[in-house]
Formats: sequence, structure tokens, C-alpha cells
Amino acid sequence: MQGRRQPLSQNDERTECAMVQVPVDYAKPDGRTIGIAISRIKASGRKDGVVLLNPGGPGYTGMSTPTKVLDSKAAGIGVHHDLIGFAPRGVTYSGGLWCEDDRTQPDPSLSEKERARFIAERDGRNHQRCVAADPEFARNLTTATIARDMDRIRQALGEQKISYLGFSWGTALGAHYRALFDQHVDKMLLDSVMQPTLSMLEMDRGQLTARENAFHEFAAWLARNDDVYRFGATTTGVTTALLDLRARQNGERDRSAFDSMITYSRRDWPEAARWLVDVRDRGASAAPVSEPGALGWDSEILGFSPFQQTAVMCNDSGSTRDFDEIWRHRLDLIEELPIAGRYGAYADRCVGWPLPATPWQLTGGTSTLQLVGHLYERITPITWARQMRAQIGGALLTVEDDEHGSLIDLPCAAIAVEFFDTGKTSEGSCPGEPIPPAQP
Repeated sequence: MQGRRQPLSQNDERTECAMVQVPVDYAKPDGRTIGIAISRIKASGRKDGVVLLNPGGPGYTGMSTPTKVLDSKAAGIGVHHDLIGFAPRGVTYSGGLWCEDDRTQPDPSLSEKERARFIAERDGRNHQRCVAADPEFARNLTTATIARDMDRIRQALGEQKISYLGFSWGTALGAHYRALFDQHVDKMLLDSVMQPTLSMLEMDRGQLTARENAFHEFAAWLARNDDVYRFGATTTGVTTALLDLRARQNGERDRSAFDSMITYSRRDWPEAARWLVDVRDRGASAAPVSEPGALGWDSEILGFSPFQQTAVMCNDSGSTRDFDEIWRHRLDLIEELPIAGRYGAYADRCVGWPLPATPWQLTGGTSTLQLVGHLYERITPITWARQMRAQIGGALLTVEDDEHGSLIDLPCAAIAVEFFDTGKTSEGSCPGEPIPPAQP
């Protein structure tokens, strides 16, 4: 490893940092290079191997992920394994394009469709300017290229094989590494699994369907607790009452806040229910209970590169970039999913993106693979984990919660520790955090 090893922060003496040089373009191995920042916390006991970590994204750094794992219920992974974090290319210390964006807002008198078109085309022009600043670098911001960077990290560490723990988009990154370098994989655990083929349109559909389902689950819970909240004793009755209350909200902002409340995480249901009672009984303004993470792409708050996120998504996704086609898809979703259908986050992300896409080509392998899906999750729905398993294999553990990437914070994190220590895979399910009791 090249570079000066130093603590990640003044308060973290366990962590060493270094840089690994990699080609910008692997088709030109003797060409231009960039440095990939990595972090390491050494095994506290006898070292049996290393575990590379990625918390999700794309666009986020993973430099502090080893510390986060050691602060979780899965800390035992670090007894016999060095924990390795890294900042993917294009993020923080690992190079990047920093471009000044035009943030001009559309004329409010325009129709909803034309306002959306204005923003999508404005962002497309921003992306075109940024790509033009360094087209070689932008073209090589892909999940597959970052997986190749991971193998350079393996080589720099002097390891014949590595293990891997990835969350959210990090599951796609791990699946790419396994497809490319299966012979160098010891064990791999992927939690909150992405779809095996990246499509912005299908990503919206999957997440919004899960969000619509979350509304119906919340309505059923309110019906079971009708003695507390008085919205109705049946799911159908509660649904009717909530939709009537939603229709009385003033303006798009209040309706959006209302929709946010009725599709929130199960741990927030009692608080959301109290807000709804206030809205119904006292005419309170609807306001979100708490702010959810960005759908699908989450991890560390600091060290985020919006351009890297867009570049990886658009370079990897073969979805249409035609705004009118995307808008028709949105209208179909609104008709199909009346609560959640209008809140898609990704379909128009690549309008105006100037580079061609190379869709994912994931294949199976023989290395030990554990997938983890969350039964009620809205960010990476359980259906994606099942689709990924059908395509690349592995064992599938189902966590009975709706919390994104929660395995290492649950008692069944012991399953992850045992997996990395012994290679034992798990099928079936494990309990998540229970729904809090109803509160008046």
C-alpha cells in the first residue's frame, strides 16, 4: 500500500489509512492513474482474513465503515478479520469531478409536467458540462470498474482471497466483484439486496410498490388498535378514513407530508398515528414524523458526491432517457399506486446523460454467498433479494422488519459473525425490532 498511514480522525487511533493506485481506465493499464483511499482496523485476535466493507451508495465514502461495524452487534467480525473500508473512485479522497451546477428553478406557472421537464433537462445540461471536464474519468464511473478497484485493494493488501460485507448498492458492487473475481472471494454477505439488473424505471416501481404496501400494513395496524386511534376497526375502514383525511389537506406540500406519514417505518407508527389524530381532531398541519433516508442510496452523511452517484447509475442503467416516455411511466404508476405512485426518485435521473450505458451482466459463482433481505422494506424490497438469488445463487436469510441494512444492529447479527468465522450460511428468517406499542 502506498501512502502515509494515519488515523482516520483524531479520536480513532485504531484506523490506518493509505492510498492504492489504480488505472482510470482498465483498458489502458499503463495510462493515467488515480488513488483509492482505504482504511483498515486490524483484527483484535488471531487474523484469519480480511473483510472489505461498503455501506451503500453510490456516491458515498466507506472510510469509517470499519468503525461502524465495530460499534454494532456484529463487532465480532473484527476479532479474526481485518476490516477494510474505502472511498470508491469519484468520492472524497479518491478523485472526483466537482462542477458548479445551474440551480435555476422553473416558472411556477408551468404545468407539473413542464416543471418536471425543466428540472430534468436543466440537470442533464449540468451533467453534460461535468462530463466534458473529464470524459475519460466520467466514463469509468461504473459499478464494474469499482469492483476492479476492489481487486487492486486485495492485491495491495497481499491477500489471495478477501471476504466482503456490503449493504444496499454495496450488494451490487459485491455481486460484480464475485462475477469478475470469484476465485478471490472467501465469503460474501450482502444485506438489503439490489435488483440484479439496474433499471431506473423498475427501481421506482419496486420501491413505490413496497411503499404502497407499507400504507396498507399501517392501516391494518391502526385497525388492530382502533380503541386507541379511532380510525376504524377494519383495514378497509381505516383506508377510507385516511384517504378522506388526505383529500382535506391544503396544497401539494401538506399532501406530500401526509403521504410521508402514512408510509413511514414501522418503528414510527405510534408517532405517525398521533400526528394523524392531531390532523383529524385539531386540524393540525401535516408534518413528517422524521425525515427518511434517500430511497435506495444511503450510508454516511459526510463525503457524498452527487455527480458520482448519477454517473454510476446512468452508466449502468439501460433505462430510457426520453422524458416523455418517463412521464408516461409516472402516470401509469400514479394510477396503479394511488398513495405512493407520484414519489418516484430515479426514473428521470438520466435525462440528458451524454454517455452510453453498459447494463449489468451478473453471473453466479462457487464462493460462499449469504444474501439478507428485509420482509417489509421499502428501499430495497425483498423481491429484489429473491431476484438476485435466482440469478447469482447463495442462501437467503429473511429479516422480519422494514429497516434498511439492519442486520448488524439486531441480535441476529450473530449470524453474520458466525458466517465470516465458519462459512455457515443461513436460510429461513430472524426477528427484527418489534413494532412499538400503540400510544394514546
